[in-house]
Amino acid sequence: MEGAGKAHTDCINASNPYHECVEYCFKRIADATSHADKEENEDSSKEPEERTVHPDCVNASNPHHECSEYCFKRIAEAKDQIERNESDIQEDDITSSFDGANQNDGGDAHHVQNDPESGNHNLTEKQKKLFELRLKMNEARKANQMAMVAEKKKMEAPSESRGISKQKWLEERKKKIGKLLDSNGLDMSKAYMLDTQEIAGAKYKKWEKDPAPYGWDVFNQKTLYNAHKKRIKNIECDMEAYNKAKEADPEFYREASSLQYGKATKVPEGNIDRMVKELQDRDAKRKSFSRRRKFHEEKDIDSINDRNEHFNKKIERAFGKYTLEIKNNLERGTALPD
Repeated sequence: MEGAGKAHTDCINASNPYHECVEYCFKRIADATSHADKEENEDSSKEPEERTVHPDCVNASNPHHECSEYCFKRIAEAKDQIERNESDIQEDDITSSFDGANQNDGGDAHHVQNDPESGNHNLTEKQKKLFELRLKMNEARKANQMAMVAEKKKMEAPSESRGISKQKWLEERKKKIGKLLDSNGLDMSKAYMLDTQEIAGAKYKKWEKDPAPYGWDVFNQKTLYNAHKKRIKNIECDMEAYNKAKEADPEFYREASSLQYGKATKVPEGNIDRMVKELQDRDAKRKSFSRRRKFHEEKDIDSINDRNEHFNKKIERAFGKYTLEIKNNLERGTALPD
């Protein structure tokens, strides 16, 4: 288009092919650029905030978690419990030593780790391994939940936003009309009294419109004639040239007994070009026509071509509810032998 190159790439109306940037647009772009640079400088000058997270907290792996009084209380209770268990283990070791048990083996199994870097000052080797296993179990549980949510969203594709917005618009319009009727003391059956003359005229014109032909009525004479009239609306007719051609040829409308019967009349090149253009436009319009169908991009692809996709849909309608459990078992892998 001619005006497509007159719009700045950073303008908010750059996607409009008819928009041309003026002084106001360039001023807005300059202000936005300076504001973005200022925010970027402020963000770079700020130091990252330190999180208050205890290394022994069960949620320490969460980057958005900050420990509170509840966390410190739980950590203190856990440490007390570990100390009590440790004292009981030491007492058992002492009693077992008097019975002739191997003290060296018992001491190695319950040796206390005092590693200042890890933060676990009162955990034995077994307790440390148990703690790490619990952390891995929590991470695996969270990953499974996220995978379940993603699979559910993938299986249940969302409906079109256009249908949702239209339904919401109808509900809001019904509420608005209800308020107007209540203020005027009318019920819903007399909602037509709120229409203006233009709206009422448009409604009547829509009601008077004949329904579209269906079935064999598409090929009857009346429908074909109406289609012919619709096509010739876009073709200009030169009545002056038509009358001159009639006067020049006395047998312009030839009969079967005429000697000129079957001979083509002289047609101007311009008329032939208009006819060819109309046929080409009709063919292009027929090719571009397509009934709208819902398409879900998130749906799994289970076909190799359009014909196979149509066949799979027919099979799913007929046997889908009977084979749903088998299909789910195959996808999970539970239907396969060990």
